[in-house]
Amino acid sequence: MKKIIQSALLFAIVFNVATAFAQQDSLFHKNLEELVVTGQYKPQTLKKSVYQVRVINNERIKQSGATNVQQVLNNQVGFRFAADNTLGTTDVQLMGMSGRNVKILLDGVPMVDRGDTRESLNQIDVNSIERIEIVEGPMSVSYGSDALAGVINIITKKNKNNGLTLTAKLQEETAGSEYHAFNYKGVHQQNITVDYKKNNWGFTAGGSHNDMNGFGGDTYGRDKSWLPKEQWLGNARISYDKGPLNIYFRTDLLHEDILSKGAINYGNYKAIDQRYSTDRFTNQLQGAYTFSKKLQLAATVAYTDYKRSTRTTRHDFEKNTDELTTGEGEQDISKFNSFVFRTTVQYQLSNKVSLQPGIDINREAANGPRIANNPVITDYAAFVSAEVKLGSKLNIRPGLRFVKNSVYNAPPVIPSINTKFIISKKFDLRFAYAYGFRSPALRELYFYFVDANHNVVGNPNLKAENSNSFNASLNWNAQPKNTRTYSISLSGFYNAFNNQIDFALSSPTSNQYTYYNVNKAKTVGGTIENKYAYKNLESSLGFSYVGIFRKLYDEKDYTNETTKDFLWSPEVNASISYHVNIIKTRFNLFYKYSGKKPQLVTGKNAANQPALLIAETESYHLADFTGTTKINRYLSFSAGVKNIFNVTNVSNNAAASTSVHNAGYNVAIGYGRSYFAGLNFQWNKK
Repeated sequence: MKKIIQSALLFAIVFNVATAFAQQDSLFHKNLEELVVTGQYKPQTLKKSVYQVRVINNERIKQSGATNVQQVLNNQVGFRFAADNTLGTTDVQLMGMSGRNVKILLDGVPMVDRGDTRESLNQIDVNSIERIEIVEGPMSVSYGSDALAGVINIITKKNKNNGLTLTAKLQEETAGSEYHAFNYKGVHQQNITVDYKKNNWGFTAGGSHNDMNGFGGDTYGRDKSWLPKEQWLGNARISYDKGPLNIYFRTDLLHEDILSKGAINYGNYKAIDQRYSTDRFTNQLQGAYTFSKKLQLAATVAYTDYKRSTRTTRHDFEKNTDELTTGEGEQDISKFNSFVFRTTVQYQLSNKVSLQPGIDINREAANGPRIANNPVITDYAAFVSAEVKLGSKLNIRPGLRFVKNSVYNAPPVIPSINTKFIISKKFDLRFAYAYGFRSPALRELYFYFVDANHNVVGNPNLKAENSNSFNASLNWNAQPKNTRTYSISLSGFYNAFNNQIDFALSSPTSNQYTYYNVNKAKTVGGTIENKYAYKNLESSLGFSYVGIFRKLYDEKDYTNETTKDFLWSPEVNASISYHVNIIKTRFNLFYKYSGKKPQLVTGKNAANQPALLIAETESYHLADFTGTTKINRYLSFSAGVKNIFNVTNVSNNAAASTSVHNAGYNVAIGYGRSYFAGLNFQWNKK
């Protein structure tokens, strides 16, 4: 069966490419007029942006049947996710770089995370998302620290039409073959949103409940491979838009519970249970004022309060009682708060020159039993960029950022330059250089995490990271004709890091991990993507090849077991969407191949000596098939199958001593082939 499906997918990809190139003289990319805001002076089309921006729109999100942001991004080329099933969290990797180098934004406001994993990515209500904008490559001038690999900006829905709109959603999904209707086994999601707009005022309030009872485990529902997770998410937004003034206030709330029930010890009929609870409260006030066609002011103030607690109990099955345990890290509350202030001025000097100066202040504080000395880090920055149009063909955007960090001596100036050259009506070329800077986060400096499965401590002696990064892209867009559209994008990147922060053993003979500055690190790679549409058919095909180089700070203490400089990994993705008008139904097939992923690790060789080894994560295939149909004016129905190839874990040949935690040798990918069905309701009154 697997070979049949793989053959069908291969045929679809070949057909997609052959058809596209057969029509290449009369095709055009249909999404070039889509507006983007990330890194822009003002909303503008993809075609005009000096940045290479990838957009995942609301229609693509709905067609995927996704219940979280990870499922939306999982089929995108360049993205990989690594799950820590011991804690129930998942981290993102973008073009070979870890999540700590990826900036996650919610309407331009940075998200707060406790640890290295970007778990905040899956703590956003997917039903509130209008689109996701992804800019790969350093965005340090515009967005400061953490933006070395790129920016993922999640744009929420805004009031559009006058009147009252009520939407509701109910979606049920199996977890592998496990399912019980509406609660208990499986994945259950409910959402309701109210949107009202009258003249200049707008109001939105919504909430979602996500409940997954985990996956796997023993006959008593314990020791699950995927932990049960329950989320309550809420948001509210009030806005005023009249003439030159646009202002809104938005609040987002999250309560999340992850429950880990340990296996029963039949010697004493007891078991260890852990509950991880997260509370996140984010408020943001954003506004813009247009003084004239040449002068605009924009400002953002945001505050996030974040708390994660761990509660560990020992359950006695004979007495049916629970008692708190006393082991290290088994009772814990970690608190983080973040304050952001950002203001920019856009001034158009002439038709050819525009300026954007700005101020950016970020303050982060933390406290808790696992965090030393209640630390605070504040980053003060002033930045300025210009957009210079040299004729009708060339657009150049140089930028500078001046940083003062309360803990580190930041580089006096962080430069960048982005260029866009229009070669012809069909071709345009983008090229960029950026100097990246990232100060160590509070978690890397002062946080220690020691329990039965983890042994990680912070390092207050870390140095700040910096990088020199280059990327380029060549885009070809055919002229539109006969409803056919087509585009090809070829891009490449090269990043050279100094003092990159990564995990390593505290010493060759230790089982404790800490953060260290890697002396040198490099990533290099390329991507090719094409999109084709004709009448009711839309399709895409992408390929990437990424190489990673690491040189550890203390290689002299290890025997080097490899002579390879760069470790390479391929990816392929494809999608086909077809709308059947007669039954008002759209069918979608999404596919992703993730090739073998090698990485340099520290461990022991065959002679039991400390050594540098190559650990490989095996390749795997992911595919989803979904369908959405419109029942009537108010109702639509969606259904499909996710993870068609039934992938749960893939093997990694790293020795046990090379792992940050001892949860096992396999890398968790998914909870197997699952089936879902959802009902969507929308009612409008003007």
